[in-house]
Amino acid sequence: MKCPYCAEPATQVVDTRENEDGDTVRRRRRCLACDKRFTTYERVELQLPLVVKKNGSRTEYDREKVLASMMLALRKRPVTTESVDASIDRIEEKLVTLGEREVPSDKIGELVMRELKKLDKIAYIRFSSVYRNFEDVEEFSDAIREVRKPRLRRPRSPA
Repeated sequence: MKCPYCAEPATQVVDTRENEDGDTVRRRRRCLACDKRFTTYERVELQLPLVVKKNGSRTEYDREKVLASMMLALRKRPVTTESVDASIDRIEEKLVTLGEREVPSDKIGELVMRELKKLDKIAYIRFSSVYRNFEDVEEFSDAIREVRKPRLRRPRSPA
């Protein structure tokens, strides 16, 4: 692993840790030339299916595109990057377990919506309003009703 600061190929691993799920390894490294430290991540490279867009064209799956769209929906929301990474990992796991060589972009959008619904209801509404192309207020209302928790009625106090 080359040092990102001085491009020296000789580095030393200082610390190694697995994430909770055991699917990513984080390594702290030290450059033997400039003595600066940096972090690297190792993750299993999965063979993900090609994405079939609405116009019929095909493209490689891009984790960064999924991350960018989720982060846009989650802008200024109290959700950790670890939670977002875990969600994307689950999406990719589902795509791999489908066993398909190609998957429609709609399927990925639905998986993203499902994960956002678990992470943050506001982000879910934001994403679904763009993804489903809401055209009027009623469609927003339907989406809000879908995520709204039923409120428990409080017993009335005697007057």
